[in-house]
Amino acid sequence: MCALKHIPAIVLAAGQSSRMRGADKLMQDVDGEPLIRRQCRIARQVCERVLVALPPAPHDRYTAISGLDVTPVPVADAAEGMGASLRTAFAALPKTARAALLLLGDLPDLTQDDLNTVIQAVDLNSETLIWRGTTSDGRDGHPIIFAKALFAQFAKLTGDLGGQSIVKSAGHRVARIALQGNRARNDLDTPEDWANWRALRD
Repeated sequence: MCALKHIPAIVLAAGQSSRMRGADKLMQDVDGEPLIRRQCRIARQVCERVLVALPPAPHDRYTAISGLDVTPVPVADAAEGMGASLRTAFAALPKTARAALLLLGDLPDLTQDDLNTVIQAVDLNSETLIWRGTTSDGRDGHPIIFAKALFAQFAKLTGDLGGQSIVKSAGHRVARIALQGNRARNDLDTPEDWANWRALRD
């Protein structure tokens, strides 16, 4: 099995929160801290290196993660979509990285234990190329760990489709790890999403 501390993490946090009608979903308060800070903190608790894809500075998200031992990675063309964030972040990975954990910035229910669960499933001596978290009923979600053999494909991504084509290219070489409930997929994109989520927690 792979020592989890040697897998760097990428936190995708360069999006525009376009459906939040002026608010920033990654700056929403979750248990007393901005969501982006929470995501970076739990990633850093399980990975010795964390890269954070961010919009060009100045931006409030830089302030939100100040003091954390993480590396901001400005995405000059962030407005293009997730493809630009993935291209930039994967290009910034250490050359020695044999795999990388990808974490969306807007999944407030994911826990440190969830990240550990997926990382602990990694075996770089197997034929598997991707390990990804799923919901308890098997729907694909995050985090996703990509083996180094797939890194070069990220340089070719465009638009806002993310890494779906890369996951598809791996075919049967994808291991799926069930996480509790809907935590692997529960992204909150609108003010109504956030209001409903908070109401369920009260």
